[in-house]
Amino acid sequence: MKFLLPLGLVALASVGIAPDADWPEYNGDGARSHYSPLPDIDTVTVTHLRQAWEYRSGGADTAGNRSQIQCNPLCIKGVVYGVSAGTQVFALDAGTGREQWKTALPEVGGTTSRGVSYWSDGTEERLFFGAGRWLYALDARTGKPVPSFADNGKIDLKTGIDRPGADDYVRLNTPATVFRDLVIVGARVSESETALLGDIRAYDARSGKLVWTFRTIPLPGEPGYETWSPANPRQRLGGANAWAGMAIDRQRGIVYIPTGSAAYDFFGGNRKGSNLYANCLLALDATTGKKRWHFQFVHHDIWDRDPPAPPNLLTIVRNGRRQDVVAQVTKQGEVYVFDRENGGPVFPVKEVQVPTDGVPGEVPYPTQPVSELLFARQSFTVKDVYSRVADRDSLVRVLGKARTGRPYLPLTGTMTVFFPGTDGGAQWGGAGTDPAGVLYVPSKEIPVYTSLIPKEVSIGSVTGEKLYRQHCSACHGPDRKGNHDGSYPSLLGVGQRLSGAAIAGVLQKGRGMMPSFTHLKEEERKAVIDFLLEKGGKAMVRKSAASLPYQHTGYNRWYDRNGYPVSTPPWGTLTAIDLNTGARKWQVPLGEYPELTRQGVAPTGTDNYGGPLVTAGGLVFIAATRDEQFRAFDARTGKIRWQVALPAAGYASPSTYRYRGKQYILLACGGGKLNTRSGDRYLAYALPD
Repeated sequence: MKFLLPLGLVALASVGIAPDADWPEYNGDGARSHYSPLPDIDTVTVTHLRQAWEYRSGGADTAGNRSQIQCNPLCIKGVVYGVSAGTQVFALDAGTGREQWKTALPEVGGTTSRGVSYWSDGTEERLFFGAGRWLYALDARTGKPVPSFADNGKIDLKTGIDRPGADDYVRLNTPATVFRDLVIVGARVSESETALLGDIRAYDARSGKLVWTFRTIPLPGEPGYETWSPANPRQRLGGANAWAGMAIDRQRGIVYIPTGSAAYDFFGGNRKGSNLYANCLLALDATTGKKRWHFQFVHHDIWDRDPPAPPNLLTIVRNGRRQDVVAQVTKQGEVYVFDRENGGPVFPVKEVQVPTDGVPGEVPYPTQPVSELLFARQSFTVKDVYSRVADRDSLVRVLGKARTGRPYLPLTGTMTVFFPGTDGGAQWGGAGTDPAGVLYVPSKEIPVYTSLIPKEVSIGSVTGEKLYRQHCSACHGPDRKGNHDGSYPSLLGVGQRLSGAAIAGVLQKGRGMMPSFTHLKEEERKAVIDFLLEKGGKAMVRKSAASLPYQHTGYNRWYDRNGYPVSTPPWGTLTAIDLNTGARKWQVPLGEYPELTRQGVAPTGTDNYGGPLVTAGGLVFIAATRDEQFRAFDARTGKIRWQVALPAAGYASPSTYRYRGKQYILLACGGGKLNTRSGDRYLAYALPD
């Protein structure tokens, strides 16, 4: 078979220079494949890979180690576009890392951004960027907001999704999806009972005008409305939001969108029924927003088990026939594969009976769908406790009294164990694919425990301590010590790091995963601040009974006193699954604890955040691990072919591009999660000249 090249590319080839190749959108393409056809760096040459340039993006919190970079940078026509540790967009020369421009947007609201989206009509070039509650349109040549777009260059994402009693927290931290002249967005909203609505919206890329809306919590008379009880859920509930990103089949004009849990995440007595379209994969007509089909992964979610990442679009061969499919990975460690046109499952999905013994007022759904394609273990019991764990006997006694051993155990006042944990299995980095139909998915297998307790209700004046217990302790702990891995920081001595005004700003605007607390009155927020600063604090306001009767006791990742997960390794994995057959090709540990390796323990894997990069050179590049390493795995075998230490952990997905004949691998090193140091650097790697 012969391929004809354009004359310009023929000229390049004639002088031995390979043509440039871009990384034009989030995770590489609309299919969110994380894949590049560039073969220059392969399983042999990768051993010669060296750092080519670095860029210090600025904005890192190196004192408190709370900043992150989760950005998957773009490269378009020789320009790299990314987001700094301080949530400012920048443009770099792709060959040198030299800064061309950098924004100074004033209202970024503590957003942890995963990148930008690019649009062009052949004349204009724009970047779309979520920061704070705003969707910005930036001139790609200068970084300045486009004044003709919406309100002087930005859209207020809260407009249209407000409801009675809702807070102000809305963030677009996963890049928008561009289809023709439309910018399609979901958003992150809070996970509390005061969450905003999770509607999906499309805006005109030129004017910023709203073109269509898909209501994930339906209005009366709309399909799915009958799955919510009592009536009028849009007046009472929020969430069901598309926070994880989406994939686009531009040829078919279909956008595939995973949706989040309805809020509140862990109790649904005020939303009886299956709750469409929460926890779904939606296939929508990208031009109109009309639903083509849907699949619900969890009915009436009370476990925060929403899909964590964009789906992958790929083509497989089943029974001798090529089939275009969409694959979705889950926090539970499953892969679901559907026909792209009609949503029919490609591999069996069973609806199974599950326990329904929840707390009083809860009505758990009696069945849940289960896929046969798994990449993570599904059960944690006494026999799964790690042999080297500290205080093993006492741990086994505690576990013996817990609710554990299977998925979908409703929360009660008894300690309940999630395995995999509440954030994976798969996490927001998602999976990569190759043209052969293989899925490469990073995952983690660390138990998390929690329970439901009655919510405190006060009438009359309320102390800051009580307000803290009601609104903050589920994440930061009743003792204010945070959780073990630093995902939720300690607030002990917070006054030594932040002033009262700075804490007030965080409560007002939110930061990263933390929502705003604007639903609290100003005097209530002041009482919480006084409590944190150990000044006492009493809010002289009348408090009525809470609308929900329960709160959960935190996202408690289960580590022993030495800092290691209590389950038997692996604690983090990278798995290759052949979606033509459903067979697992290989699974290897992802990451290690060096001190354990030095003791002769085989690599255990670690907690991880960030996705892979898959290349035609037969490699899977991934950082993601808490050990601050960047690795390249052989895509055929899972063997490590290359590894390098990073200045801070790379909790982000790598990109690759070719510029002036050279292929580069580019990664953001922001750290800041899992008790690792924060950083601000982007590192580019290439083969020597």
